[in-house]
Amino acid sequence: MNIPVPRVSGLRERLGSSLFTRVAGPAGPDNRARIHGTPGPRWFGPERPIRTVHGDASMFIGGLRALLLQSLHPLAMAAVAAHSGYRGDPWGRLQRTSTFLAVTTYGTADDAQSAVDRVRAVHSRVTGTTAAGEPYRAADPHLLAWVHVAEVDSFLRAHQRYGRRPLDGAGCDAYVADTARVARALGISDPPLDRAGLAEQLAAYRPELRATQEAREAARFVLRHPPLPWVARGPYAVLAANAVSTLPPWARELLGLPHLPNVETAFVRPAGHALTSTIRWAMKPPARPAVRPPRESAATPNSPASPAR
Repeated sequence: MNIPVPRVSGLRERLGSSLFTRVAGPAGPDNRARIHGTPGPRWFGPERPIRTVHGDASMFIGGLRALLLQSLHPLAMAAVAAHSGYRGDPWGRLQRTSTFLAVTTYGTADDAQSAVDRVRAVHSRVTGTTAAGEPYRAADPHLLAWVHVAEVDSFLRAHQRYGRRPLDGAGCDAYVADTARVARALGISDPPLDRAGLAEQLAAYRPELRATQEAREAARFVLRHPPLPWVARGPYAVLAANAVSTLPPWARELLGLPHLPNVETAFVRPAGHALTSTIRWAMKPPARPAVRPPRESAATPNSPASPAR
């Protein structure tokens, strides 16, 4: 049975609008118009890999992976638990993060710098002490660098597995180099510039990582108790399972997450590809029909060549 095109288009519009509102918030349409429509120089041109990665539906999986991986640094997790409001306002936190990524990736250079300045101002006020008595500062360049490398590694790995057009080797290195532009603006002095540097920095943090009680609670909240209506929990579970499947084995072990390679290969990964393809379809603006000018030799009802009636 053929489904009428208008019905399919309407379904895509409703689904895409719902997803966009969840991720970008009520101000999302206005922000999108400003980010993409304001004239001026950008930090990244349209050909840059950072635009390819950050504009793909694989970011849904990469973002969840980043949250899980970042939680394993006890100082970063303590700051999130005490100051981010991820339990009380998880969607607000997601929307602020997605807007920051959109502005720095696609917005004008002035708007990108303003977004960075706001984040740095917030970081300067976030200080505290962990349950173990360790002091932390969100503006600490070492702590910022961990958050950065965990995020970049997560976004890139998710894109390479689930993205519509995975990058080649040079493109992957260029993506890491692109993200370094934002990292330096945030106060990170020596961000990685390629995949080798990214792997080296991630490995250097291993001795500092552990699964605190706060990290385990955050993982349970993200994976098992998301603030979603029941109808949305099935698709979300697919995203979460694929985010877990891309974590390194040591990170899964620290968080007590299962590793079932046969199940992941047979069911989890295909479901992840199917769901990201659906999200990509839903969030893609419908193409405008091409307007073809009338040929000079063709008679049209309002042209001088049309016979009088």
